[in-house]
Amino acid sequence: MGIREEAIYEGGPHIGDLIINIVLGFTIICLPLTVGAIVRALWLRYRITDRRISVTGGWQGRDRTDVIYSEIVKIVKVPRGLGAWGDIVITLRGGSRLELRSLPRFREIYDYIAEKVADKTKRPLDAIKG
Repeated sequence: MGIREEAIYEGGPHIGDLIINIVLGFTIICLPLTVGAIVRALWLRYRITDRRISVTGGWQGRDRTDVIYSEIVKIVKVPRGLGAWGDIVITLRGGSRLELRSLPRFREIYDYIAEKVADKTKRPLDAIKG
């Protein structure tokens, strides 16, 4: 019998990211951004629980990345969409990075992840938040 995980956030990118990029797509220059936003909206899913962060993406959502909080060294948030959504960049122990793009409630999720990392690694929040 497995241990149940409590999901803090489960879903895809913010819908505003898709809307703005579709509008920008009418200018030919921003067309690659529009395609990226459509692909994210179709296949990118986040699941943030009390035990791990899971990102499902790639072509038709076939790739999955799981990160446990004890592997996280640093976390940075970047507001976008006039602050309605944002990106979170997670740096892992080996130096690799995981980007959570266009997250709704990104401030709340950022604070939650930082607290979990501090609890798991026994490090102060200031050392984790970038």
